[in-house]
Amino acid sequence: MRGWIGLAIIGGIIYYFATETNKLDEPIEYVQTMFTTADKKVTSMTGTTIQRVDHKIPIIKEKIYERLSTIEIRELDGVFIDSDSITEFKEEYCSSSTRNHPVFSRDNLRFICDQI
Repeated sequence: MRGWIGLAIIGGIIYYFATETNKLDEPIEYVQTMFTTADKKVTSMTGTTIQRVDHKIPIIKEKIYERLSTIEIRELDGVFIDSDSITEFKEEYCSSSTRNHPVFSRDNLRFICDQI
């Protein structure tokens, strides 16, 4: 029982420092820098890149494709190249309140933004 209480207190302290203060910003940045450096080293040594596989994208694509026209599907294929292109699309078209896209209808764009 004492172990659980101690664990809860430690978890509460970490949560407090992570959300209410900037005390953990430097260690988090350090760890992220280490991962970035390791990725660059692996890339330079092998010529390959580390890619995170997202298994949700094919499921989301199937849901969205059911609603779209052929032209819209081709346009969306250009968006679903990788996670960076999806992030760019979200920032450009999903974050604004106007939500206008040259290819997607307003309803389909809203649906796409809600799904991704």
